[in-house]
Amino acid sequence: MTYKEALDYLAGLGKFGSQLGLTRIEYLLGLMQHPERRYKTIHVTGTNGKGSTTAMLAGILTESGIKTGMFTSPHLVHYTERMVVNGKQISQTEFAKAIEYTSRFVAQMVQEGYEHPTEFEVLTAAAFYYFAKAKVEYAVIEVGLGGLLDSTNVIVPEVSVITNVTFEHADRCGGTLEGVARHKAGIIKEGVPVVTAAKGEALEIIRRTAQKKAAALLVADEDFVVDHNESNLEGQKFTLSQKDGQAKAYQVKLLGWHQAANAALAIMTAKMLKHKQITAKSIQNGLRSVSWPGRFEILKTKPLMVIDGAHNPAGAKVLRENLDVFFPKQQRTFLLGILQDKDITGIIKTLIRPKDQVVVAAPLSDRAGQPETVAAGIMASHVEIAPSIEEGLRRAQELAGEEGLVCAAGSLYLIGTVCQMLFR
Repeated sequence: MTYKEALDYLAGLGKFGSQLGLTRIEYLLGLMQHPERRYKTIHVTGTNGKGSTTAMLAGILTESGIKTGMFTSPHLVHYTERMVVNGKQISQTEFAKAIEYTSRFVAQMVQEGYEHPTEFEVLTAAAFYYFAKAKVEYAVIEVGLGGLLDSTNVIVPEVSVITNVTFEHADRCGGTLEGVARHKAGIIKEGVPVVTAAKGEALEIIRRTAQKKAAALLVADEDFVVDHNESNLEGQKFTLSQKDGQAKAYQVKLLGWHQAANAALAIMTAKMLKHKQITAKSIQNGLRSVSWPGRFEILKTKPLMVIDGAHNPAGAKVLRENLDVFFPKQQRTFLLGILQDKDITGIIKTLIRPKDQVVVAAPLSDRAGQPETVAAGIMASHVEIAPSIEEGLRRAQELAGEEGLVCAAGSLYLIGTVCQMLFR
């Protein structure tokens, strides 16, 4: 396969939809002789922050001199973003080879009468194969959706990480916050330690699951505490204090206080590995080096432009708080696009103020919410619908002028397209 042929093959798998369950991926990996068992793993789930935490963990391990793979989803612009070794994305050639190799076993599986794997299952298997081929020592694996029945949940990690739990994907995970929490807690394995920043009812479910599985549990604000020191557009400094009295200062480039909380999870997870190459210095240097595109990222300063993949009310709340902290005086013009299966009303009410301006465009996804539906729920000083993201970006910049701020948000599919347009 060429890279284009690999993309065409993956596009063709869209007809199989998104189906939770481990039967297909387990059989596929069995045919591939279980590449996921040839290295150690860390498994990361959570409603928000799992991508950033995954990136910071991978950064710490790589800085420690440990050959490290990282699997994340979705991508912003290119599929190659999903598979990374030592901070370097898989090449298009290697990506095509990994997909072609995996496709042979998919064909064998179907020929034997088994149900066809989904696109995400094929990507997961291909990533596991690529990391084995690259001979990584560790791979940090981000859950796609939920946890319990996500195709990544075939691994038995060294540590499980649950960033937080809020009400999202409830239709796929039991219909309630309790159901969502049970799915997140589903990544907890027998005797495998867990680190989490979950709170309330979700934390209690995680705690009970950990106890049942005899898994040691570290909880943010109980076993370790983050104190924010200072923050600016260059990054932020914070102090992490542990229950045993240890306290150390750290710095991250990622903006927003929530990223300090994510960094704390990464630090505590790295420490739990007790790897001789992971030192206080490598943790500090690893965190300082990490960037994570599309999460409160400043793309341009003149005119000012921020992108954020906030796609649920919790993410919108964090984005709103960050805008209030860093850009309190600028007129805000949003380029907004939200998927139809998200909490559109919750996102809008949380993010948009009456004095803001909003241009609504449809993300490039089969699941895109109709712009008319999204716009109908917005109470702002100016609301308009754009026929395309490109036209929406042009109008948002025009409305903002030289002194205002443009913020593209609501979906990673939307901001990925914006990145492609600005830097193609």
